[in-house]
Amino acid sequence: MAVSREPILKRCKALGISPMVMGVGKETKRDPNANSRKKVSEYGLQLREKQKLKFIYGVLEKQFHHLFEIASKMEGQAGENLITCLEERLDNVVYRMGLSMTRREARQLVVHGHFNVNGSRVDIPSYRVKVGDEISLRENSKKSVKFKEIVEATNGRVIPMWLDMDKEKLSAKVLRVPTKEDLDYEVEEHLIVELYSK
Repeated sequence: MAVSREPILKRCKALGISPMVMGVGKETKRDPNANSRKKVSEYGLQLREKQKLKFIYGVLEKQFHHLFEIASKMEGQAGENLITCLEERLDNVVYRMGLSMTRREARQLVVHGHFNVNGSRVDIPSYRVKVGDEISLRENSKKSVKFKEIVEATNGRVIPMWLDMDKEKLSAKVLRVPTKEDLDYEVEEHLIVELYSK
């Protein structure tokens, strides 16, 4: 299995995203002129947007392209559908619930089998949740010191509107399909669509 081992802060700076989006570091003032020393081509802008989304969600090229193909066959705009597909991944949902510090950690926790979807154990990070699904921490994992520390550390994290979080039971229900408006970062998804449609 391929794993991305890029340094997070260095990559965030290169792509012009806040480390807070990745769940690490503190909000820093970003230089609006960073990485604009030379003129970036149209292809360069498109590539940067694709790399940004791939990096945020921890998805490699083959998986990302597969998700784009799924998104382009769905009704509506392909770019917004792509964001929806990425947000519906189980590792991202665990991160959004505040049960992991970062998406990378969420991926590992899912692989180790700490979560149930509708009462059944799921250990596939790319599993896509649907409206009405209930994601919960397994009973044995609730007793873990690790999860108690994570819940304390992520207590102030804003839970998106498309998830109904029960902090007592450490479970969440998917109320609706996530949209671009629910994101905590900026992305120009139309550039990714243009890149793949060449």
